[in-house]
Amino acid sequence: MAKLYEKTVPTPPHEYVRVDHKSLKNFVAAVLTSCNVSEEDSKIVADVLVTADLMGIESHGVQRLTRYTTGIKVGSVNPKANIKALSESASTALIDGGSGLGQVVAYKAMEIAIEKAREMGVSVVGVRNSHHFGIAGYYALQAVEHSMIGMVMTNSEALVAYTHSIGRNVGTNPIAVGFPTRKPPPVLFDAATSVVPVGKIEVYAKEGKKIPLGWAISSEGKLLEDPREILAKKGALLPLGGLGEDFGGHKGAGLALVVDLLCGVLTGASYGKNVRHTTEKERANVGHFMIAINIDKLTPIGVFLERIEEYKVYVKSLTKISEDAEVWIPGEKAWLTMETRKKIGIPIHKSIFKEIREEAAKVSLKFDFKILKETA
Repeated sequence: MAKLYEKTVPTPPHEYVRVDHKSLKNFVAAVLTSCNVSEEDSKIVADVLVTADLMGIESHGVQRLTRYTTGIKVGSVNPKANIKALSESASTALIDGGSGLGQVVAYKAMEIAIEKAREMGVSVVGVRNSHHFGIAGYYALQAVEHSMIGMVMTNSEALVAYTHSIGRNVGTNPIAVGFPTRKPPPVLFDAATSVVPVGKIEVYAKEGKKIPLGWAISSEGKLLEDPREILAKKGALLPLGGLGEDFGGHKGAGLALVVDLLCGVLTGASYGKNVRHTTEKERANVGHFMIAINIDKLTPIGVFLERIEEYKVYVKSLTKISEDAEVWIPGEKAWLTMETRKKIGIPIHKSIFKEIREEAAKVSLKFDFKILKETA
């Protein structure tokens, strides 16, 4: 039984409402169904969004719902997309997402990758003509559920200032890698190649908070602390490592470039400044890149699982920097947060709660999901 733990503890607590995750998922799916998305596809998108909130990744959770419904309304997102293979071999595929919801396109692309890896050992699936797909780790975990290693990348609209430049030049371009384990949680690395994802900027703006200096720069190259300036396109995020090269900002920028080459250039999707936002009328043409590795084709799965448990023990037994510090395995905090929030509910900031209530009103949907706790 996992101990109760939350990756992010809301402060002050009176600004949050705790919501049952199952009813929240049903609500999100109902909103999407009302926007002409099939019931099956609505459930996929809802599961991706609510899983993000369960894991403590609020930047990619239900606060993004309006982004997707707006995309459908303006016509950039096709709710009934025809997702098809443009080319295919025994171990590869190039998928056209038909400008559909990114979560649906990515989910189906990883399903193809898993099926091919089952036979061939390793598979690569590239995707073009998609949209923002939420948390990359969700799709890596699809492979993990089949005792495979999953690697997932996506490019995004240009939000990040490439090292030694100003303005929005490359995307936040996340990378996720998941590994199965004998005992939960699985190992899951999932990170943007920017200091933070833009969703975190959106959360800070909705909660009326300043962002830490070092997350973003203005068009004049000065550090910003007002999230609204970034959302108004008056600034850009910094690459992982921060400003300049002293703390490795060039490494984050380089990783973003690699993701753009694989997801955009290789697949025929857009890249750099050509990638559009979901809510713009022009279709985004986001690219994804999936790799599935069938462990059993390389080494017996039992041997691998035993060795990865040994490695986890090695990391957890490292000497701590201080007595109250905790050494974490990638994905461990998110898993503990998820197990906790399944029991006590997902904290939703009241401004975001109001926003999704308004989303329900737009489609004449009853706002009736289960509130576990609300502090006045």
